[in-house]
Amino acid sequence: MAEATQTRYRVEGMDCASCAAKIDTAVRRMPGVKDVSVSVTAGTMTVNHDDASDLAAIAKKVTGLGYSVAQLAGKAAATVAEDKHAGCGHDHSTDGHAHADHDHAGHDHARHDDVKQTGAAEIEGLHGHDHGPATGPWWASKKGKLTILSGAALVVAYAIGHLVPSIASYIFIAAMLIGLVPIARRAVMAAMAGTPFSIEMLMTIAAIGAVVINAGEEAAAVVFLFLVGELLEGVAAGKARQSIQSLTALVPKEALLEVDGQTRSVPAEGLAVGAIILVRPGDRVSADGIILSGESAIDEAPVTGESTPVRKGIDDKVFAGTINGDAALRVRVTAAAADNTIARVVKLVEEAQESKAPTERFIDRFSRYYTPGVLVVAALVAIIPPLLLGGAWGEWVYKGLAILLIGCPCALVISTPAAIAASLSAGARRGLLLKGGAVLEMLGTITAVALDKTGTLTEGKPKVTDIIGFHHPEADVLTFAAALETGSSHPLAKAILDRAAADQVSIPVASDAKALGGKGVTATVDGKAIFLGSPQAAGDRVALSAEQTAQITALNDEGKTVSVLIIGEALAGAIAMRDEPRADAKSGLKALTDAGIRIVMLTGDNKRTATAIGKQLGIEVRAELMPEDKQRIVGELKRQGLIVAKVGDGINDAPALATADIGIAMGGGTDVALETADAAVLHGRVGDVAQMIDLSKRTMGNIRQNITIALGLKAVFLVTTIAGITGLWPAILADTGATVLVTINALRLLAPVRNA
Repeated sequence: MAEATQTRYRVEGMDCASCAAKIDTAVRRMPGVKDVSVSVTAGTMTVNHDDASDLAAIAKKVTGLGYSVAQLAGKAAATVAEDKHAGCGHDHSTDGHAHADHDHAGHDHARHDDVKQTGAAEIEGLHGHDHGPATGPWWASKKGKLTILSGAALVVAYAIGHLVPSIASYIFIAAMLIGLVPIARRAVMAAMAGTPFSIEMLMTIAAIGAVVINAGEEAAAVVFLFLVGELLEGVAAGKARQSIQSLTALVPKEALLEVDGQTRSVPAEGLAVGAIILVRPGDRVSADGIILSGESAIDEAPVTGESTPVRKGIDDKVFAGTINGDAALRVRVTAAAADNTIARVVKLVEEAQESKAPTERFIDRFSRYYTPGVLVVAALVAIIPPLLLGGAWGEWVYKGLAILLIGCPCALVISTPAAIAASLSAGARRGLLLKGGAVLEMLGTITAVALDKTGTLTEGKPKVTDIIGFHHPEADVLTFAAALETGSSHPLAKAILDRAAADQVSIPVASDAKALGGKGVTATVDGKAIFLGSPQAAGDRVALSAEQTAQITALNDEGKTVSVLIIGEALAGAIAMRDEPRADAKSGLKALTDAGIRIVMLTGDNKRTATAIGKQLGIEVRAELMPEDKQRIVGELKRQGLIVAKVGDGINDAPALATADIGIAMGGGTDVALETADAAVLHGRVGDVAQMIDLSKRTMGNIRQNITIALGLKAVFLVTTIAGITGLWPAILADTGATVLVTINALRLLAPVRNA
């Protein structure tokens, strides 16, 4: 099935959801257009259309509505290199493996091209969207200039009216027309494009009506205040837009490319997957990659929100935009500029802002009936009292016009999308990615969370937990075990070598190293025959006492893998290893249980290991599960009436992630998990799941506050207007004030949260 062509535009001048609705309605009616998605916060419009569509006509239609529009250069985001995320896969070890078959072979790194030969236009569009600011200073924008001109005309009108009172009314009408003509033009264009009941139409009717009843001075002031309100909305919308687009500034423009041992500076946007770059101390990392050499503390706060620098070494991942600390690193690039972490975060957030939450969709539907309803109410207020109750026409027409201004739905329409856009941006800056307002809204209703074990609740790599010396000192046990494991990439071997490095053990040279399939490894160290392997294989070589067997069994019961060391013909000792819980796992789970959320661990690991971890963390455990079992259990929880979030990081989590009400991918999870999930915790902290749910609850609270402000102010001024206490000026101030208050309240969600 052929897909529609997708074209993206940068649209300037959008302030609220009403702007987006007008553009959507107009463009959707154009020939060949299949779908339209407009994002106020991103300042973009995405049009799906067939090849026969007239792109120039589409741009002209949007321009006619009063907005600046430009087609974005570059290729679509879907055109990504086939080598996407090479080398980023996870190799999760299982606890029940035989400690053998270590691969001592060296790695043969293929040579890659230095930099893609990319044209200037392609480089400009690598990210699939423009990261530049949508507008310059407010006074340099079209709305800014119009507002200043309208304000100046109003001041001049007051001055001339004071000097020559006889022509005051005409001067105020002239001042009003400076601001009203562009507004009326937009109103007419919107009506012709399918939106007859626009905010501009209400404003135009109110201003013309005020002139008819000889209130030209107020009409001029109201038009100016309307323009001020629109300008303030634009400035506030720009802040929300910049909060996420500013992330792109974190990626440096230049990178130090290594070729044949020499380095040279090249544009970071042109780095190819597989290229080798040098990252000096204090520099920002210019691309996602894997460390080939060097060890340093990496400040990941700009990308993940993690305040403490993370120590990273060979084979660890680094993200574009993070800051290298104290040592030079050689990094192999694993993602092109269009697909690095920052670009993906920005793209996810912009796409999320284009999808509407249920509350936002309800407000949109409500506003379709609300605006015509306001016109009807205003007309009835203007006509019925003079016709039936003997009221003065001038007085009641004036009140009807004021109700038109009070009824402008700006504040109500922006109440939800402003909060959601700010929340999505705030989450992204803390490493919490949510794919849309619907996901954000539902997160606050979660009543159960099912978590994977390996790589989610645990680190995903084993660590040495116990060293036991049977007939040799513990230091010797570690020394000889490390000698056997030198050069191996096996997860358990790395655990032993990491412990040896931490204890600053001097490792002797091993010779004649051999892997014994399913049993262990042997070598000669300092002239002695050494064996390291499973307890069963060790028992075939030497006899284990009942006490030694009991010690090993007790360690196994704690979910630990035990390797036994034999020196010569004597039993020397044992080393126990386990994939330990993340440092924040216990506190993160407590935050969830404190919120009244049920927690269950779903894992494919053996029951003994899973139970030991579950007991340590104090949670319910379901073990030895296949992917379809995890999916089935999530379904069972949903049938119990629970709103279920599934948290995982691997391919085997994908079915359950898709089945859950909300799927959350953890850390640098696999691409399958990230694509299937509704949300992602970039840093991988268990506590961030609770933070994500809290963000949802705070956002929904903010939306309720916004709706209360929007409708509350309108209700108050509706009563005072009918009572004759307030008029046109307070009416437009009520609308503008409510819109500004709602936007400022939503922007509070961008503020940092303590203990986040």
